[in-house]
Amino acid sequence: MDLKGFLAIVWGKKRVILTTTLVTVAVVTAFTLLTRPVYTATTTLRVATAVGGSVTYSDYMYADRLLNTYVKIAASGPILNELVEQLSLAERPQIKVAIVPNTELIQISVDSTDPGVAQLAANTLAEMLIAQGKELYSGSSTSPLDILNDQLMLAEAELKQARLNYEELVTQSPSKTEEIEAANRMITLKENTYEAVMNQYEQARLSEALKANTITVVDLATRPVSPSRPRTLINIGIGLLVGLCGGLGLAFLIENLNGHLYSSEEIESITGIPVLTKIPNVKRESLLLSKNSTHPPDLSLYEAFYRLRTNIQKQYMDNAGDASTHSFLITSAEPGEGKTTVATHLAMVMGQSELEVLLVDADMRLPSLHTFFELPNSFGLSNLLKREANWEDVIQNCHIPGVKVITSGPRPDNPSELLGSPFTHTLIEELNKRFQIVIIDAPAFLPVTDAAALAPMMDSVMLVVRRKIIQKKAIQDVCKQLENIQVRPIGIIVNGAEHSGSYYYYHKR
Repeated sequence: MDLKGFLAIVWGKKRVILTTTLVTVAVVTAFTLLTRPVYTATTTLRVATAVGGSVTYSDYMYADRLLNTYVKIAASGPILNELVEQLSLAERPQIKVAIVPNTELIQISVDSTDPGVAQLAANTLAEMLIAQGKELYSGSSTSPLDILNDQLMLAEAELKQARLNYEELVTQSPSKTEEIEAANRMITLKENTYEAVMNQYEQARLSEALKANTITVVDLATRPVSPSRPRTLINIGIGLLVGLCGGLGLAFLIENLNGHLYSSEEIESITGIPVLTKIPNVKRESLLLSKNSTHPPDLSLYEAFYRLRTNIQKQYMDNAGDASTHSFLITSAEPGEGKTTVATHLAMVMGQSELEVLLVDADMRLPSLHTFFELPNSFGLSNLLKREANWEDVIQNCHIPGVKVITSGPRPDNPSELLGSPFTHTLIEELNKRFQIVIIDAPAFLPVTDAAALAPMMDSVMLVVRRKIIQKKAIQDVCKQLENIQVRPIGIIVNGAEHSGSYYYYHKR
């Protein structure tokens, strides 16, 4: 399908597309407005994962495990149950705990229909996670800091005892220089031991302090002002997009089911029959042959039918060997495609070429020429075929110069048999001898067999196809039936065709 065909389908199904889009947007909007708003509050925590200045692979793995540990703890059942109990909530709030990529940050998000509850729950959960972090690095077992503290107290007691021993020797035995010297060296040794243990103790205490404070609050949750869900504008936008896509899909589904053809190119491509002319879609009161119209005739119709006459005369009549004699059968797949309008206007433009034209109404089931030309229909083609009258008796004049008319006459019981009889073939040959152009307005092809009976007797057959009304299957069936009786139409006349450049040219004047 080309772009023109696509746009034609879209324009033809614009009501379906518009209705589907509006209904979808209305449903989405109503659902959005009726949905209870949900508020989200977020607390941001920092987990200190590296103490030293350089980070090794082991530090990286430790940091990853530490962050994921806190995420699991925050979303664990015991923590959430404690949160519900501590805040006296009716049910667990929706909690989302996530690591901010490439950072040491963890975000705790709480969803609630009450913005105050969302804020309080997020901050409370952060406090509980910090408390859990402190318990994580303090337990019932003896820690390294406790061991160093015991060693520090022992070193301090030994240093104190060494000093007492030294003072006692100096006071009581000043002459024992060697023992005093040895006591002094013992004090120095104990002082060094005490200082070393003290340094280890301070480092351990600092490390424990860092670990105990490894998780801290960076940004407390604030009371949310606007809801995070539903997102009204985004939902409506998505509803608009979904409705538009759904409308287009529904339009093309309907089109595939009914198989209407929307462009002249599609009609020509499917049938393989050339388009002789494209008749624009105009109002009935603008027809060229409308006697009672107060509107001026549509000039684009002149262009369409003059083109039809030119194509017929150049391509078919001149090649027939006798340009002054030719018979045309004009039919359509279904009723209502405008074949009678085409037949009368073709007769008009042929009559303007100073040709003797005979227009015959062969639709004896639903005749219309007599009504259009305001002629009596008491005698006509049916009387002629039943040999109740001669053709000179049934030919009537009309207001179109150069054109004679044979109306359908009273409806017979067996139109198909009459039209398919050998006498009809003889009659057409006689009419061809009397008139230069014979145009027969036949019934629609598919409902009855009248046109199929007439087609093999004619010099040329033309199909009138109304765009946007004709279905693909219908035109294919007509082509197949014509092929079965070994008749190939000389061309297609597209009625209600899309506007061309000539249409706009005439309407600008």
